[in-house]
This record gives sequence, structure tokens and C-alpha cells, in this order.
Amino acid sequence: MRRMKTLAAAAAIVLAGLAVAQPVLADSDTAPADYAKALNGKRVILIPLAMGFDLAQGWAAILKREVTAFGGTFETRDPNWSTEAGAQAITEAISSSPRPDVLVVMAPDLNSYTRILKKAQDAGIFVLLIDNPANFKADTYMGSDWTKLGAVEAGAAVEACGEGTSKKIGLVQGDEVNATSIFQYEGIMNVINQHPDLKVVAKPVSNWDPTTSRTVTATMLQQNPDLCAIIDFWDGDATGAAAAIRDANLQGKVKLITTGGGEKSADCDMLENGTYDAVVMTELPKEAGDMVAMIKYLLQTGMKPGSYTAHLYTLEQATTKANMRPDSCWDLKALQAMAGN
Repeated sequence: MRRMKTLAAAAAIVLAGLAVAQPVLADSDTAPADYAKALNGKRVILIPLAMGFDLAQGWAAILKREVTAFGGTFETRDPNWSTEAGAQAITEAISSSPRPDVLVVMAPDLNSYTRILKKAQDAGIFVLLIDNPANFKADTYMGSDWTKLGAVEAGAAVEACGEGTSKKIGLVQGDEVNATSIFQYEGIMNVINQHPDLKVVAKPVSNWDPTTSRTVTATMLQQNPDLCAIIDFWDGDATGAAAAIRDANLQGKVKLITTGGGEKSADCDMLENGTYDAVVMTELPKEAGDMVAMIKYLLQTGMKPGSYTAHLYTLEQATTKANMRPDSCWDLKALQAMAGN
């Protein structure tokens, strides 16, 4: 009986507390209004290296949908692989009225855009760097840790060049100024140097051009027909390396490893049909989601552009035909349809 009385008293105290507590009313929550005030009407501009390739089109599809949904305006500029045109697009954005609130930029190299992007921040514009690092304190960098990515590619080459192979590896670099090429090379060599039996016998530059990649790979194979692996620094020109391997009737003997944006036709289909043996792919939908989240966050913080920097690195892993999953790649047409393009 005493226990029942104690429980009843405790229940009465709880109920009394509930009676005096004030209910949280929906109209007292200011968060939706604050969110709308911070984001509505904001202008976001994407300036990639060019608009005519899968990464840029995938980013644009997701950014357009999300920015439009929160009441902002989204635009793109197409430098078409010209550093000068890209710099001009940034300059025009800074001087435009109204100015953009956010620039999402893919830098062509470490230094070309540094000063002009600092001017953008000084003008009150947040700058997000995507995919390509630069010597610039962006408000956010999002993309690959390219040194780590190179190490992952090299790991796939080590696996391909096991017992009974020549232990010879060829590299098809992008160029000698782009951060993705510089850091990728560093990561590759960090791993290769840990294996004294492996040797890089050639490392030509393709300048990101598939025709050049095909030519330099053909020369490499003529000089070293017993190569066990080739690492081409981008899937956009690795198609040229693949063609050279086919021309030399070395498919299946020379393993081709590359990195790419992870679009289905560019990467997963190529793994499926044996054109590529391993691809370290960008998880573009996740990466674009990070962009959207940072844009929303920065526009609500009241922070001054350039006052802080963050890095959001893409997950790096080698995808092969053996470990490929249904969600390993994304489909550009599906993303564009989702965005209403």
C-alpha cells in the first residue's frame, strides 16, 4: 500500500509539471523564417573548367535544383578549358550588379585564380573550390585528396603487377601545373617507392587530351610491350590509352587504371566491358550535396568571406568489375531529369 501511494504521488508531481509547462507552438518557431530570409534571392554561380563534361554537368544539375528550391538563382559560366576565359568570368561576376553571393569554382592550376578569388572574397562573395586545389584560402574546398587518390591508384597497380609480371608501370600524367596531376603523381610515387621491385619506366604528359594519351601510350607500349599496368590520370583521356592498348592487342595483359567522375557511361560501363581495370571515382551526388550544405550554412552564419576555411574530402577507393555495386556510379541523364533539365 505504501508503494502504491508513493507511485501515485510521483505521478501527481509529473502531471503537475506537465500542466504548468507551456506547449511549443508552431508559430513560435522562427527557424523557417530565418532560413528563408538568409537564402531567398541569393545568387550562386558555377564556373568549372568547362561545362561540356560529366562532372560539371552533374554538379550543375544538383545545384540548380537545390538553389532554385530555396529561392535563390543559379547560373553557370563556361570557360571552355580557357584559363583566361575563366578569369574573365570571375572578374565579370565580381563587378556585376547584384554581385553573386557564392562562387563555385574549379581552378585550372594552383595559382592562376588566386588573386582574383581573393578579390571576390574581399567583395563579400563566398568562394567554394571544387575538385582542384589551389594556393588560395577558399571558404570551402571540396573534392579529392589527390595525394591519397594517387596512392589508391598505385595500390591497384601494385596488385596488378604481382608475381610473374614484368613489374613495369607506365604513367600518363595530365600536365605539370594542375594540382590534381602534381599531387596524384606524388601519391603514386609514395607507394611505388615502397616496392623496390616495381619500376616506373615512362611518365609522359597528355595535357588531358585523349588523342595525345593514345599517342604517348602507343610509344610507351612499343618501348615496353611487357608493361603490367598503366595509370592514366583522368578517364577523359584514358580512353586514348585504352585505344592504344587495344591497338597493340594487349587488352587483359596491360591493366589500365584511372580516376574519373563516376558517371555510368564514362566509368562503370568501361569497367564492365574491360576497358578499365580499376577507377578511383568521385562520388558526385555526395560531393554536390556537400556543396549545397556548405552554401546553405555559409549564407546563414553571418561570417565574413575568407575568415575561415574548411575541407570536405571525397571518399577515395578503387572500383573494379569485381567490387562494383549498383550504386557505384551515377547517371547524368537521371540527374538532369531530376533537376528538370
